[in-house]
Amino acid sequence: MSSIRDVAERARVAVSTVSAALNGTRPVAADTRRRIEQAAAELGYRPSLLARGLQSKRTRILALLYPTPRSGFGLTEMQFATGAAEAARELGYHLLLSPEHADPVEELRHLTGLGLVDGVLLMEVGLADERTEFLLEAGVPFSMIGRTRDPGSIDYADIDFAATAAAAVAHVAGLGHRKLAFFNLSADRHAARYGPAVRAGAEFAEAARAAGIGYVDDFRPGSADEGRQAFERLVAAHPDTTALAVMDDHAAVGVIAAVAARGWRIPEDLTLLLVLSSARVAEMFHPRLTTMEPPSAELGGLGARMLIDRLEGDGPPAQRLLPCRLVVGDSSAPPPEGVRS
Repeated sequence: MSSIRDVAERARVAVSTVSAALNGTRPVAADTRRRIEQAAAELGYRPSLLARGLQSKRTRILALLYPTPRSGFGLTEMQFATGAAEAARELGYHLLLSPEHADPVEELRHLTGLGLVDGVLLMEVGLADERTEFLLEAGVPFSMIGRTRDPGSIDYADIDFAATAAAAVAHVAGLGHRKLAFFNLSADRHAARYGPAVRAGAEFAEAARAAGIGYVDDFRPGSADEGRQAFERLVAAHPDTTALAVMDDHAAVGVIAAVAARGWRIPEDLTLLLVLSSARVAEMFHPRLTTMEPPSAELGGLGARMLIDRLEGDGPPAQRLLPCRLVVGDSSAPPPEGVRS
């Protein structure tokens, strides 16, 4: 394995000059820097992150923290993480994925106390998120993918739930449906005041009211079995419902099974939409489901760039909202003739 001394010999400069050029500890002439970088590339040399941190007081490592979902880390969540990782890499940083378990604040205290990360990127943010309080008090730079109830001057990138709900309702109403049901995330996500669950519910209700269509939302299934049961309760109480939006992918599996068990078909008897699921996930269903696809990679990249901007300079808070994109699949159609009653 090549050493920094090998790079210095090939580039015909002092070891200290190689260190300064690769670690950014002092200015180095452009032609000298290029010669050093070429020598390092030819030799396959990569400077030690620990050594760089000791010299510059910076590790150029960011931690991405997310509570471990009950259903595991799925494809949609992974797109947030890969977007953040790619943005960090482009700007010369590394991203450390750090799943949280029982006590997220204690894990944060341990992680930041080690001194191995320059800043923290939070995912799965609650309306009242204790992690933000700890990071603010500890003076640790951070940004959020998502947002608290009152983010103040904290940097964040989040979904525009108002625009997303309006687009979903407009799609359903445009097909001629007059009653929409919404299956939100599970009851425990609501109990934790998880931002997307609370905001999506409020915005879908408002969008349906503004569009003048009927709306039902007292359902929070978090599994396939709960999705099946919720659909049976929905049909029993509101048989005239002809369109359904579902936030939990697993619950959607149960809905499709319940529809089939009744001898119904999608979309002839029910228009079914996923909410906050990627088009790749929607393609795994039969039929291919219509989805409100979140800009996951873009939001992850924005969150990482906001954090890096905060680390490298002061400025006003960066706060962005991006809507989901309607991807029409094979599960959307006008309501059946003679709506059920």
